[in-house]
Amino acid sequence: MDKNDCVAEELGKGMMAIYDFGDIRLHAYKTNDPIDDEVFIVERGNRGVIIEAPCFFDNIEELEGYIAKKDISIEGLLIAYHGAGASLYPGTKVYSTHRADDYNHNGGGAALVSNFTAAFGDAFDNGIFTTTDYIEAGMLEIAGMAFEIVDTQEAFDIRIPGIGAVYTHMLGHGSHSIVAGADHADAIIARLEGYRRDGIDLVLTSHYTPEDLKDVQTKVDYLRELKTLAASSTDADAFKAAVKAHYPGYAGDNYLDMTAGYFFAA
Repeated sequence: MDKNDCVAEELGKGMMAIYDFGDIRLHAYKTNDPIDDEVFIVERGNRGVIIEAPCFFDNIEELEGYIAKKDISIEGLLIAYHGAGASLYPGTKVYSTHRADDYNHNGGGAALVSNFTAAFGDAFDNGIFTTTDYIEAGMLEIAGMAFEIVDTQEAFDIRIPGIGAVYTHMLGHGSHSIVAGADHADAIIARLEGYRRDGIDLVLTSHYTPEDLKDVQTKVDYLRELKTLAASSTDADAFKAAVKAHYPGYAGDNYLDMTAGYFFAA
């Protein structure tokens, strides 16, 4: 399915893009929050699964209102890279891997939540989800739908065979990404090339609207160039300047700052 083959519904703060695959519908929620979060509902017969959660209280209220209006019964949340926002649907099953759970409670995910709490204050829901059902790599069924869990360096990706889609933390063909050094870049490239070989139609990410295979190739090229620029730069400032010169229209300067910190750690 083409990434633009959807129906848009304005909600107030955010916007929902609805993709109809016949038996299954995908609701892609663009939160328009300060960190450009995207949240996804996969629905079949009014039974739904949420992938990740919004982490600002006003978005949580808006999303729950939308789901109630559409009469979708949420049967589980898949929490991978974004552990915050735990006030969303309390009492609902929370699925995660041990690695992702540790990332969100003790690792890099927890550090990001701490930073966002300091930056955004009471508007930000810094409650971390408690995993109720630990899952492992492989196939999983929730709400009558199949999901394939794919382990990654920090957490896990999710393939959704019924709609030819995959969820991963970041792609963003027009945005910088958090890349934790050359090895991490290679791991991302290998994963993205695997999705391209498998003919994935839609790539869903936490910080960008749904993307397609052309966008995957754009990101692979970007990651390779990022490694080249890092190898030829003397320090973080020179690296950032070189990246900005090569990609002047890219968003996400804060992510570039974090990437420079990884490539040129003291």
